[in-house]
Amino acid sequence: MTDQSLTAEGRLKASFTLFLIYVWVRVLRLPRPTRVQLDIADYLANGPRRRFIAAFRGVGKTFLSAAYIVWRLWNNPDAKIMVVSANERFAAKIAAFIHTIINAEDVVSLEPVPWSELKARAKQKNSTMEFDVGPAMPDKDYSVSAFGITGQITGGRADLILFDDIEVPNNSETEAMREKLVDRAAEAAAILKPDGEVVYLGTFQSMASIYRNLRSKGYGMRLWPARYPTKDKLHLYEDTLAPLLKEDIAQDPGLMTPGASSLGGAPTDPARFTELDLMEREVEWGSGGFQLQFMLDTSLVDADRFPLKTRDLIIMDTARDVAPMRVAWGSAPEQLVKDMDNIGFDGDRMFRPIYKSQEWVPYTGSVLEIDPSGTGTDETAYVITKFLNGHVYVRKWGGYVDGHSDATLRALAEIAKEEEVNLIRVEANFGDGMFSRLLEPHLRKIGYIVPIEDHKVHGKKEERIIATVRPALQAHRIVMDTSLVRQDLEEARSGSHEGQGVSKAERSGLYQLTHMSAAKGALRKDDRIDVLSNALAYWAEYMGADAEEAERRAEAKATAEFEKALFGSAILPIHTRPTHRARGRGRRR
Repeated sequence: MTDQSLTAEGRLKASFTLFLIYVWVRVLRLPRPTRVQLDIADYLANGPRRRFIAAFRGVGKTFLSAAYIVWRLWNNPDAKIMVVSANERFAAKIAAFIHTIINAEDVVSLEPVPWSELKARAKQKNSTMEFDVGPAMPDKDYSVSAFGITGQITGGRADLILFDDIEVPNNSETEAMREKLVDRAAEAAAILKPDGEVVYLGTFQSMASIYRNLRSKGYGMRLWPARYPTKDKLHLYEDTLAPLLKEDIAQDPGLMTPGASSLGGAPTDPARFTELDLMEREVEWGSGGFQLQFMLDTSLVDADRFPLKTRDLIIMDTARDVAPMRVAWGSAPEQLVKDMDNIGFDGDRMFRPIYKSQEWVPYTGSVLEIDPSGTGTDETAYVITKFLNGHVYVRKWGGYVDGHSDATLRALAEIAKEEEVNLIRVEANFGDGMFSRLLEPHLRKIGYIVPIEDHKVHGKKEERIIATVRPALQAHRIVMDTSLVRQDLEEARSGSHEGQGVSKAERSGLYQLTHMSAAKGALRKDDRIDVLSNALAYWAEYMGADAEEAERRAEAKATAEFEKALFGSAILPIHTRPTHRARGRGRRR
């Protein structure tokens, strides 16, 4: 008797790589799979039970996965496969392609393919959305079923779930959308049979992608970009870069050297996309699109979508009543704050000032900004900002979840007194000044009388916040107190609000700052970044002040006073240009 494993059919059944080559050449009339396609196929068949595959657009991930499903069914006709995509139409296309491979003919021999036994029989389900394979035993679940990620998935059981591009720009733009995707994927994965497989195919839409959390859930992750990463970008791939490509780089580091493109080195799969092909696609997709879809690198996309970075802040110890005459931002390694977590996206950092003048002088203004809570889990957010020579110093920043309670009002009054603010500003879009009237008795009770000013904001919230915060941030005009930052990061690490379903990371001001985008509803919680933007809007007209010029004027004044004291009058006249800027109510006169 001939050993089955030695027959042609047996070898195809035993090796997905051989099966794939057969499908590619003798069914689909395609050239032989490239080395990268074969490497992806090997991981697809032999990788961990739960795995994520990301490869450049056009490599054929879906074709590879469809062939893998047919091979799996050939080896186990009773297996139940679930195909899930961003919507039902996409999932149906994948299922239809699986159906096509099963029902195909060998275009070379013009004979049935070796797995023709998988064709559905007369009374079996045989649509492209749901179908059975011939040898399958009767069961309530079909051999292959296709679903959109938001469709009715629960109720069945599966041996293999293929999530193919469930995350796309239209359904992952906001945090709420991404959370819904995660919940839906978890629901689908819950119907997996014991020892079942879950395979994700996809492309990161940003560093906030739902795929980024798969590793923490025990998934294997492997990436195949279209070009070898440049040396300065290699670290972004960490240990997810395909070992095949790592070995190539180890043998020839020159592969990382940019040539035709500054976005990457040599092509990783020139048999699929030549240098010219990739150049054409870079022109077609643009730098951001090419970097995302072909290099699997989100940095350019994130820079556009999430423009607020902690790296643009100045982190330093601040005082309640005085600040340096001049501070300057720097980003040298010596200024890097190494003992603070990065709550933003990959590559973001925090820096101490590169320069602080020795002379410290009183702030020219101090304001408590309050954004009263609306309903539900909103916070009554507050921020203490102080101003000196073009820089806004953020001294306190937080929020209270108990809305307009006496405890919250009393705490805010005490903060105002402790920080000796000159003005309290309250956003009055809701309540028409009610919060201010509730706050006044608490201020009187502690003996701190200070003007309270109501104001309203207009326009789309997310765009308004970015338009206000970004200029000040990118000009390095925001100085944030070190202890405030530490407290904010500690709160972000410390879990969830009991019964609220909102993580403390989402409450964190720095989290909100770094994860804010222009998309409507970008964040589930944005109270703290909103109140900071209101405070910065107040100080905007004063930020044009030139700190260097202020320091020079102060030095000239000090010189003149010294000369006057020494000689009775100044030897040389000191010429200063008068300024006539209006001062806000939070400014000292």
